[in-house]
Amino acid sequence: MKSKAETGRSPLDVFKWVVAIALSAGAVAGFYVYGDQPLIYRVGGLLAVVGAAIALLSTTAQGRAVWAFAQGSKQEVRKVVWPTRQETLQTTLIVAAVVILVAIFLWLMDLLLLWLVGMITGHGG
Repeated sequence: MKSKAETGRSPLDVFKWVVAIALSAGAVAGFYVYGDQPLIYRVGGLLAVVGAAIALLSTTAQGRAVWAFAQGSKQEVRKVVWPTRQETLQTTLIVAAVVILVAIFLWLMDLLLLWLVGMITGHGG
């Protein structure tokens, strides 16, 4: 038996999404329709209308969920133990050394395989 998961979408939330999308589309269209106006005014208008659309979307259930996620992410970043400058430098040097060693190994393997193929095909010296 399949049960449909609740989406938590109210008709008002759907209406807000439609209005926000229409506002954003209108802002983009207006940006190009008023192409003869200075760019700073067009960009300002575009940003203002898209900002209003985002503000409208933040009042929906999905918008509140995104905001809660962002706040939780911010708290988690504060818990991260960042490496010291010395640890970062040492790790970087180790990675660089390993990359150089692998590059030399692959170069030597390439030379060996080139020599072997040359010997097999009779084009090698």
